[in-house]
Amino acid sequence: MLRMTVCRITTPFSWLSFKYQTPFMKPMNVFPRRYPLSFCSETNPISTIDSTQESLSKQGNLKSGLYLVGTPIGNLEDITLRALRVLKSADVILAEDTRHSGKLLQHYSIKTPLLSYHKFNEAQREQSILRRLNEGEIVALISDAGTPGISDPGSELAKLCVEANISVIPIPGPCAFVSALSASGLSTDEFSFVGFLPKNASARRDRLLVSANEVATQIFYVPPHKLSQFLEESSDIFGELRRCVMAREITKMHEEFWRGTLGEAKSAFLDRQPKGEITFLIEGKPFCEDETPSEAQLENELEALISNGHSLSAAVKLVAAGSSMKRKTIYSLALRKFGRQHDGLNDVD
Repeated sequence: MLRMTVCRITTPFSWLSFKYQTPFMKPMNVFPRRYPLSFCSETNPISTIDSTQESLSKQGNLKSGLYLVGTPIGNLEDITLRALRVLKSADVILAEDTRHSGKLLQHYSIKTPLLSYHKFNEAQREQSILRRLNEGEIVALISDAGTPGISDPGSELAKLCVEANISVIPIPGPCAFVSALSASGLSTDEFSFVGFLPKNASARRDRLLVSANEVATQIFYVPPHKLSQFLEESSDIFGELRRCVMAREITKMHEEFWRGTLGEAKSAFLDRQPKGEITFLIEGKPFCEDETPSEAQLENELEALISNGHSLSAAVKLVAAGSSMKRKTIYSLALRKFGRQHDGLNDVD
């Protein structure tokens, strides 16, 4: 049987001590536990604790600063208790899409004001947000899904806050690429998160060339309507035998993990365009110290880059970055094959 001694306190925000003692304990073995209370009732102390904790949170339990709050990437249950507390306690919540985020807040009965903050207005909003932060407000930043600032608005605001000596506090939560990687079956020892590829074809090819020569698992975000283009370009550069994983609609009802080679993926999605957000993972290049590309391979890579508008110097640098051969060797080959047709040759060393 549990015996409880209660001190009746009426002073707001004082402390109430509960002492628990069993009949089998000696009187000296008492273990006090303390709870913050605004008032004490003999009938229902627990409801008093809950309401007072909420009141305390609103009255400064969190320090002023920018809170980067992770939110669900599909399943509303994937949110932490800490994230909910911050969202309830903030003076304002910056959201990519207020209508979309409003559903999340409504689900958890959060009434904190929302303010739109996205790539089209972030430059205009930054100074007013910094002013509010300097005045001591608590500002929470959320994206449509996942962790703010990771392929989403927020990184620039975080940089400005750091430069202004304003606290930036991460509130961990879901992240699509981490979830996809953990379940992919590919190596997790080392990985590179690329995110969305550039829109420019030449810049996109350059980035894929760099990724293709890395031993780390490569992770991309791919819009569903650009999946066919991505598979065509990546299989051409990585090779059709490289293993890959297509993860979409993670944590949602129609979650799908497709696994195979890039060649198989190109065939599988030729006539089928998946719906929803896609995280695409490609295994890293097998490490082999003795692997030396042939002159023909080097010439093909150089020619592809030059035909896409790169100078000979830039092409040499890109090819050398993904090869074990010395840059001077590749430069000599490039001169022999293509001659001094381009500017900027003197910076190759």
